Amino acid sequence: MDTLRFLTPENLEQIKMEFQTPTFVYDEAILRANAQAVKQFPNAFGLNARYAMKAAPTSAIIRIFHDEGLGIDASSGFEVERAVRAGMGTESISLSTQEFPEQFKYWVQDGVKVNLCSIHQIHKIGQWGRGESVGLRFNPGVGSGGTNRTNVGGPSSSFGIWKNDLEEAKALCQDYGLKVERIHTHIGSGSDPEVWKRAASLSLNLVRSFPTVQSLNLGGGYKVARMSGEKATDLMEIGEPVKQLFKDFANETGRELTLEIEPGTFLLANACSLVTTVQDVTSTGDEGYRFLKLDAGMTEILRPSLYGAQHPIVIVPEEGQNKFREEAQQVVVGHCCESGDLLTPAPGDPEALSTRMLPRGEIGDFCVIEGAGAYCSSMSAKNYNSFPEAAEVLRKEDGTLGLIRKRQTFEQIIENEVAP
Repeated sequence: MDTLRFLTPENLEQIKMEFQTPTFVYDEAILRANAQAVKQFPNAFGLNARYAMKAAPTSAIIRIFHDEGLGIDASSGFEVERAVRAGMGTESISLSTQEFPEQFKYWVQDGVKVNLCSIHQIHKIGQWGRGESVGLRFNPGVGSGGTNRTNVGGPSSSFGIWKNDLEEAKALCQDYGLKVERIHTHIGSGSDPEVWKRAASLSLNLVRSFPTVQSLNLGGGYKVARMSGEKATDLMEIGEPVKQLFKDFANETGRELTLEIEPGTFLLANACSLVTTVQDVTSTGDEGYRFLKLDAGMTEILRPSLYGAQHPIVIVPEEGQNKFREEAQQVVVGHCCESGDLLTPAPGDPEALSTRMLPRGEIGDFCVIEGAGAYCSSMSAKNYNSFPEAAEVLRKEDGTLGLIRKRQTFEQIIENEVAP
């Protein structure tokens, strides 16, 4: 049976009283420890570690990682703006984006490092006519991930310049006078050391085509074990073979490359709990299911509906209620009027309903969704059914709870609407 990761029943009661539910709660001690672990990633000639802020862009989280010495990996011009407003220096920000922002000129002038992710983006910055130093993101033709949707390398992925377009990219950079200082690849979320070694080897082959390259960025995507029985990525295990490849490359070419990594899930996933309340219970009979209906759902955590992702679920009776419950197979669903709002899908199959063996939930119980730190608050079905965004709270290192993002109000939901 799953248990609470870092919260206590007393914490849950305080959250309910002070912040209501649903509320995301991040643990500062875990965030800082994860940042330190990332900074120990094996490297031969220096490491530049950044936080992939799309995982959870709340300013308090960015500030913690800034304090721990991490830079920022931004995926849009808006994320660059958000990181700067949170206190990050532009020189510590790297931008790799599907949609090149119009204001890229100003960010480049201010020191933001830009990785060009398509032939079109090379033309766009080249036509600016400044002869800038740039990075190039390539799709090396290999990927890794739990599902096709978390695999961001290989022929089924649109991310990066396809490996076969290398010569065209190289020629365009020469024609435009662009100095290529960085090569960037990212294969997805997997933990197989051999896949990482192969991806690093392919990436180093790309570096050979650009004698001015000083660093190789291998992205992030380290698999995190949210559920018991899952295999997590061992950073030392995948990092040592990559470190050796960098050494071999230096011995062969005389070029000592800096390693860049940009994790998001590793830093955040198990550092946050989504605290919800069971607001209804229903049954479809002996041939059906017992459903626990929460006051949260795909409006807070979309990963189960999108990927069939699995998250630990903990039922905690509210204070004063019977704490000893028999267990039963139950389905946990969200509050949206949407058949896909499911917290217990079959593993890897978002369309298949599955059950969990949990203490019999009752109305008023707490239901805590663990492993909710990465790609949950930032990647939700925002305002579906007009539900407001949840509050976010930080459990500080001294154990106290502090609000870091207010719950959205109804007025904020509709404030941009205009009557014709």
